[in-house]
Parts: sequence; structure tokens; C-alpha cells
Amino acid sequence: MSFLETERLILNKISTRDAPFYVELFNSEDWLKYIGDRNVRSIADAENYIKKNYLPIYDEHGFGSYTVKLKESGKTIGACGLYQRDDLKHPDIGFAFLPGYYGQGYGFEAASEVMRFAREQLGITEILGFTKRENVASIKLLKKLGLREQGTYKFKDDTEDLILFAK
Repeated sequence: MSFLETERLILNKISTRDAPFYVELFNSEDWLKYIGDRNVRSIADAENYIKKNYLPIYDEHGFGSYTVKLKESGKTIGACGLYQRDDLKHPDIGFAFLPGYYGQGYGFEAASEVMRFAREQLGITEILGFTKRENVASIKLLKKLGLREQGTYKFKDDTEDLILFAK
């Protein structure tokens, strides 16, 4: 049974079975350019990353990141979800897809469903978004989701100001 569904997509909680996909995603050109190197080079690295960074979050917050699969084929094409940062009051939405699936509306479809779930099932009234200024596609998607630019924000232990969006 899937966690969330849209017309074309199935979103499920991440599991260690998804490790091969995350090796590919975390090493894709745009992930490295816009999100950063997670030092995940093998399936074992990805399994450890999932265990440490994704699995505990579901129980702690009632939400997290989800794999995005095509309903028709079951192929995993991306990830989309909510992230609760220790130093922020509201969660932020994040999304990343494999390059072969850009420009087909999957990001908007998945992120819209995650935001609907956040509002209707979790009662979350404000959702943030962050991206680098040069990530034009993410800026466009955040705006299409109804988030508005609010200035900049710098995460602790980070050197770069990101554009902050909120809804």
C-alpha cells in the first residue's frame, strides 16, 4: 500500500531497499550542484544514510521525505517531502528528481500532494522552501506551489545564503 498517491505517482516512506536509487540521485549532477555532496558512493553508504537521516524522522515528526515512483511502471524517479530543521519553527518542502524526468510536471504533482497532506492530515499551516539563487527550476516550482520569496536564510554550518520562501 502506498503512503500518498496522485494521478501518475506513488509516494512512499523511504526504506533501505531504496539505497540503489539514492546512490544515483545523490551523485547526479544537479544534486551535487544545488544540494551538495552527501558522500554516498555505495549501496552500503546509502543504507547508512537512510538509517541515520530519514528513518528516525517519520516517528519524530509524523512526516519526512518520500520516494516518488511512477504508478505505471513502479520506477523510482525522485524524492519529495517535508524536513523539520532543528532551528526552524516550520518545516520546509524539498524535492529532487533524476534528470530524465525533468520538465514533465512530476515535481509539481508530488510537491502539491505533500503540501496537501501537510495541511489536511497534519494541520501544518506554514511551509518553507529554500534554494540557491541559481536554481531557476526550483525557484519556479516553489512559486508555482504558492510559496513567496521572503528574503535569504543561511543554515548553521553552511557558508551560502539561500533564498527563503514561505506559504
